[in-house]
Amino acid sequence: MDTENRTWRVGELAEATGLSVRTLHHYDEIGLLQPSERTGSGHRQYDAADVRRLHRIVALRGFGLSLAEVGRVLDGELADPRGLIRTQLELVEEQLAAASRVRDKLLGVLDGLDRAHEPSAQTLIELIEVTTVMNRTLTREEYEAMAETRRRLTAELTPEEREAMDVRRRKAMEVLSAEELERMRQVREALIPKG
Repeated sequence: MDTENRTWRVGELAEATGLSVRTLHHYDEIGLLQPSERTGSGHRQYDAADVRRLHRIVALRGFGLSLAEVGRVLDGELADPRGLIRTQLELVEEQLAAASRVRDKLLGVLDGLDRAHEPSAQTLIELIEVTTVMNRTLTREEYEAMAETRRRLTAELTPEEREAMDVRRRKAMEVLSAEELERMRQVREALIPKG
């Protein structure tokens, strides 16, 4: 099929890309991605150039840019991108560190399973938390479900397991600088749903 000469209705583009129709409508409303055409009845029609712009939007959002920042980059309004790139680099470094922690936890669980030991509830709690919050802001429902799961699993721990967890947490916090603690607080705050 010749994709350079075809058009996509909003539902077709949403289905093809995995984005929601609502997201595409929002991008149109804020002027970030306006369809090149509209049908006689007002339906959005996206062409290949629109798809290319959408790809750039998704890529820039993947670097952690806000929609306003994405718009400025795409419209050539960002004169000096160094500050933006530094911010992106910090975000990528945080994501790499989080991914490394997930990897370490998974290797520990796998090692325990290889030795026919069931991972402790605490290990699973930490793995769930690190995996869940690694890449995105949680919805209110996800945050509440995660908090409830954490409370339930913590309640199932023996006093010894809870004490060991507290000791590990204290030791981990003690080695962090004030700057690292503040960055961690900011990252956690960004992940928690507003309201």
